[in-house]
Amino acid sequence: MTSLLLPAPTLNPPRSPTLQHIALTSLLAATLLTVPAIARDRDHDRAREAVKAGQVMPLRSVLERLEREHPGQVLDVELEEEHGRLVYEVKLLQSDGRLVKLEIDARTATVLRFKERDRRD
Repeated sequence: MTSLLLPAPTLNPPRSPTLQHIALTSLLAATLLTVPAIARDRDHDRAREAVKAGQVMPLRSVLERLEREHPGQVLDVELEEEHGRLVYEVKLLQSDGRLVKLEIDARTATVLRFKERDRRD
């Protein structure tokens, strides 16, 4: 009877540097994508607590007021603390293509700062 000699299987086959690089890059990307989500959750919780405590107006109310004076599509909203005051930072895209950034007192819905930029082609 003849026997064939086969190479012994390796438990940990050598990996190419390219595969290691891809794996490390994927892990890093997943980690970086998770961090903003955690920060957003904290911001959301902080905003909810501020509304409950009466420190800020609900965002819906602020945006309803804003729509009357500055109509446009809301692109981004952030709740920030500036100089000891909570401020909603709102970015709007208006129908004529202008990008508008507003800083609004979160307690009173008063526009504190208004910046606009023309659409660039």
